[in-house]
Amino acid sequence: MRERLWKRVEEHAGPAPKDMKKRPATQWVKRGIKARVRHLRGEEDLRHASLQDFWDEN
Repeated sequence: MRERLWKRVEEHAGPAPKDMKKRPATQWVKRGIKARVRHLRGEEDLRHASLQDFWDEN
């Protein structure tokens, strides 16, 4: 799954949103990939997130 996801990320690479604060080591992607993640409850950011599934948006 990791290799499939990274291939999609590279295909959909894009710039950061204009008003988004800079985050080091962040890979921004254009619309087209949706994902289901599991993360800590009550956290505003996706800290300690784990990828459950992803798919192409149609």
